[in-house]
Amino acid sequence: MSELIIWQVDSNNPQKAVYFTQIEQWWQDLNLKEVSWQQRLIPETGQINWEPQRFDENLTLVSPQIRGITLYWHKLTFEDERSITPQKLILDPVAETLDIYPQSQSNLAIRISKLGIIYQKFELTDPLIVSKNTEDGTILLLRDKQQQLEIKINLSQNSLKQLLDNLQAD
Repeated sequence: MSELIIWQVDSNNPQKAVYFTQIEQWWQDLNLKEVSWQQRLIPETGQINWEPQRFDENLTLVSPQIRGITLYWHKLTFEDERSITPQKLILDPVAETLDIYPQSQSNLAIRISKLGIIYQKFELTDPLIVSKNTEDGTILLLRDKQQQLEIKINLSQNSLKQLLDNLQAD
């Protein structure tokens, strides 16, 4: 499981430069890709609601780059260059999101999300788990009575090994 990559202006973390380089690479890879752009005021609780809202925007970024610590980009539909100088950046490489906390507005957070495949998500709490070995692999059955949900997973030998390795690593 991948961890968040956090870069902060005033951090003394010895990995700070490495993290910034990873974020820079992710940002530059957005060139000519459609992203979701969300801006939120940070509530007093600190918990930001990133559920879609009316003013969220999908846009195509052109020439995203970082000069110094400032993120620059163009929108496909506009010629003028835009920029944000961050106080803090949080990259989630699994969810493909970058959270930007601008220096100019300490109460604002911006989330950039790569668009593409949107996975349907289920959360099962303590499901009934049944497995059966077959010639081709293993069938895993998860049942959640409360949600009346049944999920059947056909695992190859490689997928089963990966699952078992992941379970043992935690």
